[in-house]
Amino acid sequence: MAKIVNMHEAKSTLSKLVEEAEAGEEIVLARAGKPVARLLPLLARAPHKLGQWRGKVRMAEDFDAPLPDDVLRDWEGG
Repeated sequence: MAKIVNMHEAKSTLSKLVEEAEAGEEIVLARAGKPVARLLPLLARAPHKLGQWRGKVRMAEDFDAPLPDDVLRDWEGG
């Protein structure tokens, strides 16, 4: 269950609330008892793993071959 905190309390205890959010607690900020925002931790991104697409993507042999004139004209707006 989320912890509901009014704006005045949130302003005076922001550092503590951020620590609680980092620890996984959901904090809901309320104005006059009405929820208006949520404080959640940012998820840490896993580092990119090099080579993870190896063997999953195939490039056509003619990938970089010149385009036929009619197709090239369409691409260039001619």
